Amino acid sequence: MKFTRYTAVAAVSAAALAVAACSNSTETAPAETATTDTAAMEPAATTSGTVVTVAQGNPDFTTLVSAIQTAELADTLNGAGPFTVFAPTNAAFEKVPAATRDSLMAPAGKEDLTRILTYHVVPGRVDAAALTQQIQAGGGTATLTTVQGGTLTARAEADGSITLTDAAGGTAKVVQADVAASNGVIHAVDTVVMPG
Repeated sequence: MKFTRYTAVAAVSAAALAVAACSNSTETAPAETATTDTAAMEPAATTSGTVVTVAQGNPDFTTLVSAIQTAELADTLNGAGPFTVFAPTNAAFEKVPAATRDSLMAPAGKEDLTRILTYHVVPGRVDAAALTQQIQAGGGTATLTTVQGGTLTARAEADGSITLTDAAGGTAKVVQADVAASNGVIHAVDTVVMPG
């Protein structure tokens, strides 16, 4: 399956994830609207639990959690890590065309879904301070190698926010940083990034 630029528009882990929120799975909570106000950009309090457990407890990540379960990545992301997850909110997944989401959530789309989700994960614990340092050391950008094998380019914007540019040239904004987990950290993003 090829992804067009249209499906990439709008930075982790997963166009098909919105479909998961629409599934009849009894393992997921009902989808709720994501918040992207400026207060959401404040670092979150430290919490216990793995990145998956933390995501399961956040109503803005129900689609992401469903997609992780569909791709059978929960065991991996519940592992020791550490992992940095650029987690698309439910609203981010709604930007992806419904036909693409449906295709990715189907059994035949599992490989592509896995590739997209792992593109949203970076090995290691890269909190906002560390990412900002990497961007400064890189002269305004930092290249992050994902678990999928591709790269994301992080950049600090004039308003202090951080954006990610994916392989297809699409961008995503970090709308909430430093959601702590026992095996890593989650940064919520407003757009699904695509590996190209």
